[in-house]
Amino acid sequence: MEEPRPIRKIIHVDMDAFYASVEQMDRPELRGKPIAVGGGETRGVVSAASYEARKFGVRSAMSGYLAKKNCPDLIFVRPRFDRYKEISYKIRKIFFEYTDLVEPLSLDEAYLDVTHNKKGNPSATLLAQEIRKRIYDEIGLTASAGISVNKFVAKIASDYNKPNGQKTVNPDEVIPFLEALPIKKFYGVGKITTEKMYQLGIFSGADLKNKPIEFLEKHFGKSGRFYYNVVRGIHNSEVKAERIAKSVAAEHTFNENLSSEIFMLEKLEAIAGELERRLKKHHIAGKTVTLKIKYSDFTLQTRSKTLPYFVSDKSLLLETTKELLFQERMKNSVRLLGISLNNLNTEVKKAVAVQLKFDF
Repeated sequence: MEEPRPIRKIIHVDMDAFYASVEQMDRPELRGKPIAVGGGETRGVVSAASYEARKFGVRSAMSGYLAKKNCPDLIFVRPRFDRYKEISYKIRKIFFEYTDLVEPLSLDEAYLDVTHNKKGNPSATLLAQEIRKRIYDEIGLTASAGISVNKFVAKIASDYNKPNGQKTVNPDEVIPFLEALPIKKFYGVGKITTEKMYQLGIFSGADLKNKPIEFLEKHFGKSGRFYYNVVRGIHNSEVKAERIAKSVAAEHTFNENLSSEIFMLEKLEAIAGELERRLKKHHIAGKTVTLKIKYSDFTLQTRSKTLPYFVSDKSLLLETTKELLFQERMKNSVRLLGISLNNLNTEVKKAVAVQLKFDF
């Protein structure tokens, strides 16, 4: 088992329906209406949905067709990632006025370690309130926040009072909070794992805590130890000021399904070119090439090959991808192709954990 956790003050800030909220902010005629940021109702996939749309069950990663079926008045809006990045940059500038320990998870969420902060404020709860108010006053968007002793609990807490709210889980409240939490609310426990836990009689944190580590490792492998620790409030992962990319990818969803490998090769050449541009922009190379195939029935397949050397050139990426494409026959027509590169030439530097105790 892991050593007792270091006591830190962690804030997880999560923007509320970020892409959709940016669109409603920039286009007043969309305010108060159900909108979906995504590719439309015939072939597209929803990237984000406004809270007005979520009332009808519209969610990210849902097909545009199903989203429109759930909400006939849904308005589709094309994504503007340059604009989202611009807003995200402004939000992060606010974060860095409070601490240098900022770990972005995506454009719309980040962890902040405010144990030692630039404002000299001992209250992480008050700091979170101030940060959220500044985001609203200076940018015009609402954010939610979770505050606790580690990243795991802070992440869960940020979802507790959404939208435009926050929740603090103090050190002495962590264990009761986790014990009462439905297992499906645990960060990292997806739909399949939730169903498996239900079958094993695990419906809440308390149920999970009652299972010995041997039982959890038997049924969940290496993840069993993770579950055993986090339900006891043990999660020593540091807030890393710079997140190291674990993979770089490029993909494309087609307007019409592809049934011929010849047409797929043409598309894969363009995708490999885009991936090469992303890799060289950040001076990244990798050894493991993965081909992603999504079929017309929405089933997903991946095929990977690890090379003995680092690659980043389009020609080498495409050569390996072709080999993967012809590795086995297609099961159906194809609606999406993607190429990703893992096993990168980036180094992860681990920070040293320090035992700290402060009032929250």
